[in-house]
Amino acid sequence: MTTSCAAEPLPDNPWEKWGWAFAAIWLVFLAFPTIAVAESDVPVAAKVGAWLCILGFAVANVMGYSRRRNTWLCLAAMVALGLATLPVIGIGVISYAPYLAILSALELPSPAWKWAVGFWAAFPLLSLLGIDDFPTFFFLMLWPIMIGGVMLRIFGEREQLAIAARGEHAIVAERERVARDVHDVLGHSLTALSVKAELAARLIDLDPARAKEELESIQATARQALAEVRATVGGLRAGNLEAELAAAPRVLADAGVTTRVEGSVADTDPRHRALLAWVLRESVTNVVRHARARSVVIELGAAGIAVTDDGVGSEGAEGNGLRGMRERVTGAGGTLSVGPASPGTRVEVALP
Repeated sequence: MTTSCAAEPLPDNPWEKWGWAFAAIWLVFLAFPTIAVAESDVPVAAKVGAWLCILGFAVANVMGYSRRRNTWLCLAAMVALGLATLPVIGIGVISYAPYLAILSALELPSPAWKWAVGFWAAFPLLSLLGIDDFPTFFFLMLWPIMIGGVMLRIFGEREQLAIAARGEHAIVAERERVARDVHDVLGHSLTALSVKAELAARLIDLDPARAKEELESIQATARQALAEVRATVGGLRAGNLEAELAAAPRVLADAGVTTRVEGSVADTDPRHRALLAWVLRESVTNVVRHARARSVVIELGAAGIAVTDDGVGSEGAEGNGLRGMRERVTGAGGTLSVGPASPGTRVEVALP
């Protein structure tokens, strides 16, 4: 009796990978302050300085969407560079507000992003003051852009909550199923043990030989029940590819084997990562037990995984571990191949 539990993989956040592209596209609207600088009545040196500030503003905006950068620092840089152009373009600095609002909406943590967006949304109201003949109600042009950024943030958070809820529901359902399995195993086994123990107690004086047989049967039943419970509960241990990839070099190093990893978890298909974790664990175990290898190469890719060692090669019939691995891979619609690597052995899994 075995069970399995595979957590639903979270989809990649598009802002982590393509946020910079989104920001770069909207930089076209920096044409307004750029033109305003060109039309301003200031010395050429001041114009060049203002254009450099606008360029720095654009760079800081794009960098703000990178997870490797601090969003607060990027926002601070954008504010400083935008204000630096104030002596040249005056009230035209309002045109920077959408960039600040959208970056705040998409990248700042909760609840700070709400306060930041609220501040930037109020900023365009300065256009109502009629300074330097700036167009009245200019905020009506900027607010829809800011609202778009807010809606993207809200929809993204709702999607993450829905995914988390589905994952929690799947975990609860799996635990309930395993609990039922454990109940069935223990209910049957404990009942049998109770009956046999009572019988042995009655026979211990009347028929010692028969009582001994019942005690031996109790031992066998207890071992069987323990094995079934372990198999059932083992289904809760979902494979984690990142954890296995981190543990494999340590396990191999303890056996005197060096490890080289080509590719990363991000290169693999999220649907199959739990399965690949099991494959990697079993492959590493086989290398440690049987290969007598000195080095191992682990290759990760979109098609699956390959583990190659320089040991003595595969010998004899297929063992239980390899047979179980093949069953898992076949059940997922993939193929498992085990062959010589000249020297050593190569275990390769290809998945759809």
